Amino acid sequence: MTDFLLEVGLEEMPAHVVTPSIQQLQAKVTTFLDDNRLNYDSVLAYGTPRRLTVKVLGLPEKQEDIEEEVKGPAKKIAQDAEGNWSKAAEGFVRGQGLTTDAITFKEIKGVEYVHVTKQLAGKTTKEVLSDLAPVILSLTFPVTMHWADYDLAYIRPIHWLIALLGEEVVPFKILDIETGKTTRGHRFLGENVTIKHVDEYEEKLAEQFVIVDSTKRKNLIRQQIQALAEKNNFVVELDEDLLEEVNNLVEYPTAFVGNFAEKYLAVPEEVLVTSMKEHQRYFDVRNQDNQLLPHFISVRNGDSVKIDNVIHGNEKVLVARLEDAEFFYNEDKKLTIASCVEKLKQVTFHEKIGSIYEKMQRVALIAQLLGKQVGLSAEELADLQRSSEIYKFDLVTNMVGEFPELQGIMGEKYALLQGEKPAVATAIREHYLPISSEGELPKTAVGAVLAVADKLDSIFSFFAVGMIPSGSNDPYALRRQAYGVVRIVEAQGWSFPLVDLQAAADQAINADKQKFGLSLIDGQKEAVDFIKGRVRQFLLTKDVRHDVIDAVLGANQADLTRLFGSAKILKEHMQDVDFRPAIEALTRVLNLANKAEAAELTEVSPDLFENGAEDDLFQAVQQAKEKFSNQTMAENYETLRNLRPLIETYFDQTMVMAEDPAVRRNRLNQLAQIAEMTLALGSLDKLVVK
Repeated sequence: MTDFLLEVGLEEMPAHVVTPSIQQLQAKVTTFLDDNRLNYDSVLAYGTPRRLTVKVLGLPEKQEDIEEEVKGPAKKIAQDAEGNWSKAAEGFVRGQGLTTDAITFKEIKGVEYVHVTKQLAGKTTKEVLSDLAPVILSLTFPVTMHWADYDLAYIRPIHWLIALLGEEVVPFKILDIETGKTTRGHRFLGENVTIKHVDEYEEKLAEQFVIVDSTKRKNLIRQQIQALAEKNNFVVELDEDLLEEVNNLVEYPTAFVGNFAEKYLAVPEEVLVTSMKEHQRYFDVRNQDNQLLPHFISVRNGDSVKIDNVIHGNEKVLVARLEDAEFFYNEDKKLTIASCVEKLKQVTFHEKIGSIYEKMQRVALIAQLLGKQVGLSAEELADLQRSSEIYKFDLVTNMVGEFPELQGIMGEKYALLQGEKPAVATAIREHYLPISSEGELPKTAVGAVLAVADKLDSIFSFFAVGMIPSGSNDPYALRRQAYGVVRIVEAQGWSFPLVDLQAAADQAINADKQKFGLSLIDGQKEAVDFIKGRVRQFLLTKDVRHDVIDAVLGANQADLTRLFGSAKILKEHMQDVDFRPAIEALTRVLNLANKAEAAELTEVSPDLFENGAEDDLFQAVQQAKEKFSNQTMAENYETLRNLRPLIETYFDQTMVMAEDPAVRRNRLNQLAQIAEMTLALGSLDKLVVK
């Protein structure tokens, strides 16, 4: 067994590309080995900003030999009446490197065909691996570049290649770069080094100030930061995303502590943390009481030589950022909310939709409709009204102009400074939540309503002007916003009749286009279906079966929350002994009820009953109908499940499709009433029961 090393040497890649590219190369090399019948023990992946590396352990000397059976022409074509081989047969075996002596016949669907079995000798491992260039070039990246006169587009220019099988170079080339044994050390501290054998790769690079194993490098950063924290009595909560980014910026990490003046602590800590994290890739530090300290931890790509110069340089850069932040903060405190809101009249939300001010007018209307629907108190409705009138004002502040990621956060800070109620200020911040698919949700009822109203307006507005996401194209993140609506509604447990809310919003907004900026006329059914599509996505994350989701989304149910209830109930009861017979009985009802013409649906007449089973089912259905709309989904499921014996007896004793039209119509009407209740729970005929 032999090990193999592949290293692609590049100019520095962007940090966010490094890990995905390493994983991509590992996966593609693994597929290449599998496709080429090369067994192996494991495929390891390493990488730094300047190199993508794969090490394959336990390769054999050659591919496995295989036998391959090849089908040829039909026997009647391969032989004439006397049994002589035709030119077609001779040409076929010649093409396989065999003679007619190797031919056998096999019958396929009543017709005999020529078959031959040929032996395919495995290639040497070195020969197979020499075809790796297309694998390297098949990697995909979010952005690419060209260099020199080459047509190749890649993440960064390729400068060297190593392909080493044990001690032997596997020859191939990409552009004018040929594989060899030479790699490059750290850009400033290391030198070129020859790798004589795969086993010494990591050790040789470490001598040249490159820790090529990204996991080891990340652990080293953790240890260094922890040591600095203990030495200085800091508390450092490592942001894993920031740690991953920093890890992919360096080849030889050295952590250090920097400082800034205490006066900057007067600026809101979110601003300071953003300045350090987002712009400088620094880790903020706190004391034991979780108070921000005027220090930071950063990681140098190099050793500790002249680290004081590095610290001074980083402090100087950060101070410039903090000076700007302090200036913007002090200037923003001179602004009034009213003046900022007035400016929003001139800020375009989207050229086809109108200004941000007009959006706020629509959101205020939708928020009140929703707030009343979900039962907010009079005080909460007043707070909701105030927050919806001003909630985007911070977009025109200096601080948000410099740090867009602080929108909402600075709105809350500035609202409190100007005397707004805490509930209003909190809603301003929370309306952006969740900021990612599985991000934090609003905690207050007012914030949750404002968040949903803002997201619904965006969805309805873009759909109204025909800007509907398609495929992977979703430039305004409408899928994420719709998913946020679904998550918030589910978490709050509101009664949320989406279609009714949308219709009420449409009617009010369309009545005053001048005030609201546009009419929500087109695309609204598609918008509702779009949001329901996110319900499917949400239920999949809860391990709900596909057929249950299909049944739930097929329900005649306007209330989004009741869809969640249906999914939960069906999932919980699928293993019950009586689940299958209950679903089968209700499915039979649904199938027959479909035969009823909508125009013929009337009240059921007991005078047309011909047996006791009809009357028993009728009485039970009348009782169920009286309480059905006021019950929980769990209670509705029990109500329908309890109808099962009566339905089974009914079908045993009753011919639904009777010859008498009046009797037949009466029976279909009776089944239609059960079907109406059933479809409020879900389209149960879509369930797969075994």
